[in-house]
Amino acid sequence: MEPLSTRGLPRLSWIDTLYSNFNYNTDGYDGDAAEDRKSQDGSETMPFIDESPTISPSLCACGPDGEAISPVPPEDLLPGGDIEKGLEMKKLVLSGFLASEEIYINQLEALLLPMRPLKATATTSQPVLTIQQVETIFYKIQDIFEIHKEFYDALFPHIQQWDEKVAVGHLFQKLVRVAINQSTNLSVNHSIGSFSLCVLLISQNFLSSINEEIDPRRTAVTTPKGEARQLVKDGFLVEVSEGSRKLRHVFLFTDLLLCAKMKKTSVGRHQQYECKWYIPLADLTFQLLDDSDVLPHIQVLPEHEIEEMKTKISVIKSEIQKEKKALKGQSRNVERLRKKMNEQESWLLLHSPTIPFRIHNKHGKSYLFLLSSDYERSEWRESIQKLQRKDLQTCQLSSVELQVLTSSCFKLRTVHNIPVTSNKDDEETPGLYGFLHVIVHSAKGFKESANLYCTLEVDSYGYFVSKAKTRVFRDTTEPQWNEEFEIELEGSQCLRILCYEKCYDKTKLNKDDNEIVDIIMGKGQVQLDPQTVQSKNWHMDVIEMNGIKVEFSMKFTSRDLSLKRTPSKKQSGVFGVKISVVTKRERSKVPYIVRQCIEEVEKRGIDEVGIYRISGVATDIQALKAAFDTNSKDILVMLSDMDINAIAGTLKLYFRELPEPLLTDRLYPAFMEGIALSDPAAKENCMMHLLRSLPDPNLITFLSLLEHLKRVADNEPINKMSLHNLGTVFGPTLLRPSESEVTKGHITLATDIWSHDVMAQVQVLLYYLQHPPISFAELKRNTLYFSTDV
Repeated sequence: MEPLSTRGLPRLSWIDTLYSNFNYNTDGYDGDAAEDRKSQDGSETMPFIDESPTISPSLCACGPDGEAISPVPPEDLLPGGDIEKGLEMKKLVLSGFLASEEIYINQLEALLLPMRPLKATATTSQPVLTIQQVETIFYKIQDIFEIHKEFYDALFPHIQQWDEKVAVGHLFQKLVRVAINQSTNLSVNHSIGSFSLCVLLISQNFLSSINEEIDPRRTAVTTPKGEARQLVKDGFLVEVSEGSRKLRHVFLFTDLLLCAKMKKTSVGRHQQYECKWYIPLADLTFQLLDDSDVLPHIQVLPEHEIEEMKTKISVIKSEIQKEKKALKGQSRNVERLRKKMNEQESWLLLHSPTIPFRIHNKHGKSYLFLLSSDYERSEWRESIQKLQRKDLQTCQLSSVELQVLTSSCFKLRTVHNIPVTSNKDDEETPGLYGFLHVIVHSAKGFKESANLYCTLEVDSYGYFVSKAKTRVFRDTTEPQWNEEFEIELEGSQCLRILCYEKCYDKTKLNKDDNEIVDIIMGKGQVQLDPQTVQSKNWHMDVIEMNGIKVEFSMKFTSRDLSLKRTPSKKQSGVFGVKISVVTKRERSKVPYIVRQCIEEVEKRGIDEVGIYRISGVATDIQALKAAFDTNSKDILVMLSDMDINAIAGTLKLYFRELPEPLLTDRLYPAFMEGIALSDPAAKENCMMHLLRSLPDPNLITFLSLLEHLKRVADNEPINKMSLHNLGTVFGPTLLRPSESEVTKGHITLATDIWSHDVMAQVQVLLYYLQHPPISFAELKRNTLYFSTDV
């Protein structure tokens, strides 16, 4: 008769496979262990199992030394003997069956021990294994246990009270019938080989995850073919899905790209991922979508909303610092502020990116990501293309394989949190706040002449933004730019430089504007070390990129120093000199520099994208500043030849360097109180009275600038500069009080007034920008007196 361990109900060969391969090698099958399990004749042997019965030791025969021996009938008990001897032999044989069943039941119970808690946690918010995985690994174990336990419990009392009247054949028949039904179901519903493989994959990845102390971070998972699927790159990207923005965690493996969604989990629980889609790299292609193209069905927020959110975040950061000093360990309010800041920074991270990155599955649909940095887009594209140079085969994952891969992403990932300030430890450097002066000198290493330029990016609020761009140096292998830029830093820790070749794509010459497609020739980055860049001297450095070397220098000025209004020692110039002194000297109502810059911008900069927002070249701005200060005869020629962003930057610099703001230190508190009034009529009266209270040169200059900015905003569809954008750029410049007024207000740091008042400063200018035209003569005719004590 076939032994009980292999007859009747199948003893699930996949369990043997699973436990014979049980090891802590996270990379797959252990070949050395497999060799050790072979006997001398080459046959496979099972791992050692102690088969001694544990429930009823009396049912197993014992040798002289007490060890269990197989229940073999003695030689004198042969067929054809008397009835008593026959009964004794039958009892001995059945006792052997019972002992075998007892061993099998014990093994099933050992499997049920981990199954029950795993199944219980599968219904919680943070399961160790999913219900499907539990049911796959422990397929029918509970049913098998109950069938054999029922058989054992029915057979045991018959053997204990054994005589010639006892019949047990019906118990065996029942077991066989159930076994046949179970075997049929197993063969119909599962292919044993593929089923065993699924169990093995799930188990290996699960066991490797609990082996974290031996292997702190895994870098690969095992494919069905036994190969290692390495994680090459991962990060958070914004995907456009059904017309809305979704934050995704994207994982690039050696053979596929997987896009996952982070599930919401309760506090203290491990994070989980849900796969949204994947593309085999063999099937992935890129679809070019130019930055200038209109992205359909995508909500792009006005830039002023982005800037307003940045200001709100700055205010909360300042409040957190004050709470930390005041609370002395009581962190409830700090945690509330941190949570609020996390929500706002996450919103910013989701809505800021605008650079399209489209990928396509040649057998399916396309997917669109929005990135904030061309550097980042280039990195993803290059990483994918590098892997595609290998001989890749397309792959199709089963639902179980996909589930295993997605679950493993939690351990494989290198980017653990979305890049927001609230996720950083307090000990981490907060980054630099202020202005970074960068001179891009030159570049070497180009093999062919080309039209070359560079762009500068810095990180801000968790993502990178482009801040400046050099002019194009034409037909050269060694461009000499020598251009200086002033870049505002908002918690920045890194500077990136990208070098481009400007070229015309012949396939697009049929377009009216001869659309330009620029190619990234190289890219690199440098950490902004506070100790290095905060030196008063220029720090020179070189970034190497794809064989290209870009030389640059940088110097940092903290916000505390950069916000100071320092009067000029030379009263003969215009920068740093009171506006009343300049207009009196010039015998004009509006300073000459203001009139000329406004005229030039309206002549050829009214359609310039980002006018007043994009930085001009610092060296050009300084040249214009010197020309106006010395009243050079060449000013008009310089203005006509100069880049329009440099002229716009010169106008902003003039107002920023006034010894007191255009709207005066004296009236600053009243402006702050007036803009906060809730009653529209009271606000109107107050804000108009404050304008009448300004000195005539200040008022006339302000009204001239106001009408100019309105004309710029009229071209918003072309230049992308709305009233809100212009208010954000000019508000602090026209209202920020001088250092003496800051000190009087008992504000020790310029960053405090920056954080708390900047929104109000923007709102004051925006109020006047949105107001119907204001006439100087009409203001002066109105003699009604309104107190500034509001």
